[in-house]
Amino acid sequence: MKTVNYLKAPLTINWAVTNRCNFNCQHCYSRTDPSEELDTPTLVAAIDKTVKAGVLSINFGGGEPLLRKDLLEIASFCSGRGLRVSMNSNGYRIDRETAGKLKASGFSKVGISIDSHIASVHEAFRGIPGSHQKAVAALAYLKEAGIKTSISTVICKINHRAVQELITFARQQGVQQLNFHNFKCSGLGYSNKDELDLSAAEWKEFYLQATAAKKEIRDLEISLDDPIIASLGMKTETDSLVKGSICGKLSLNIKSNGDITPCGFIPIVIGNIVKDDFKEVWDNSQVLDRLRNKKPTGKCASCASYEDCLGGCSARALALTGDFNNPDPHCWINEP
Repeated sequence: MKTVNYLKAPLTINWAVTNRCNFNCQHCYSRTDPSEELDTPTLVAAIDKTVKAGVLSINFGGGEPLLRKDLLEIASFCSGRGLRVSMNSNGYRIDRETAGKLKASGFSKVGISIDSHIASVHEAFRGIPGSHQKAVAALAYLKEAGIKTSISTVICKINHRAVQELITFARQQGVQQLNFHNFKCSGLGYSNKDELDLSAAEWKEFYLQATAAKKEIRDLEISLDDPIIASLGMKTETDSLVKGSICGKLSLNIKSNGDITPCGFIPIVIGNIVKDDFKEVWDNSQVLDRLRNKKPTGKCASCASYEDCLGGCSARALALTGDFNNPDPHCWINEP
């Protein structure tokens, strides 16, 4: 498939339907966001605008999506309009009955956040006693209901040397996919980066282990969403469609109040789904144009992997250097 800068419409909208959460995660990007929530009719009408623009799937996040009492109603509308519906959840509110209702409303996949195979480590990171057991139980209920499950793990200081243990744990839970998410320096993630983020050398060590496992393992899909793995000769799952970060190329983020941003970790508002023409924002945003046409600076200018990674994660580069075009601070390749 020919690689392009971006598609005619996002494949996926990551929609933070609420900023409310029952957890106290140390890396949360939404906890410091005071945005109000759209009411049900306004939200449904906004979702319909994205369908008409050609969006194929919607992933609900936040905050904890299940804190919205109308989530099932919203999901039913989405699935009725032909959208593929998924969600990221901490799992705390998912029991057998809820899992059945999620299936009935059209959810095809639910990702549960679990950051360690060790309960005490996960619970210290997420701030809620008993949350590990609840998350594991949620996976079982979802699987029983016929919903595809995945585990989402934020890689940071608490777990970066536990690749094999995390894989074994994921297999034990019977999930189809294990997502290793690179740590973002956004919201509380920025405030706690000195305690939680890895050095460039530690990121290389982690990705060497993770990419080796990805090559060997066939019974579990290991997802790595970090474009800097290009320097290790590996590709992300979306590499055949677009290079580098997918933000503004394959996906967009919509906040609880309808504000549109390139991704949940780039706090630059480029429009509002309620007030603005969605297709106009997608096609003509100057911010998105900059993300789609990055220019190599510093060590990126002479790097053999640049055409594939395009400088790595744009959100991290912006958060830590102030410029999308600067090299990803996680990159381990030395300056020339």
